[in-house]
Amino acid sequence: MTGHDHDTFIDLSAGTPALFTLAARGLPVLLGLQFLLAGQALFGGIGWGTHASVGGLVMLPVAVLFGYSVLVPRLRGFAWWAGVVLVLYLGQVALAAAGPAALAFHPLNAALLLAASLIFLFKVERRRGRHRIAD
Repeated sequence: MTGHDHDTFIDLSAGTPALFTLAARGLPVLLGLQFLLAGQALFGGIGWGTHASVGGLVMLPVAVLFGYSVLVPRLRGFAWWAGVVLVLYLGQVALAAAGPAALAFHPLNAALLLAASLIFLFKVERRRGRHRIAD
């Protein structure tokens, strides 16, 4: 796909909402913080409560990204990846709540979630860059 026919390049003149961009940028940061907090809980002597609290906070950018992708027509090209991020996040919460056997998959799912959030950010920044070129 090239040029303006790419589904995330629809209606570039309308721009990309600031909250959508902020959520896309903030999600990988929060997920990186989660990795740091998990390491601190394992090896640094802090409790798991902070990790769990920040994990709940991660839902905010996930919800913003999914909501905008579904509700704003020019951002519908992001809906597939927003859905992937949402499913991985919900899976992460389910794995955390399911007990020790399922918790063993929690770090793997976290890595997948971080990778998906970085791909999502790349796509948002590519749209923003294309908007600047179109001007």
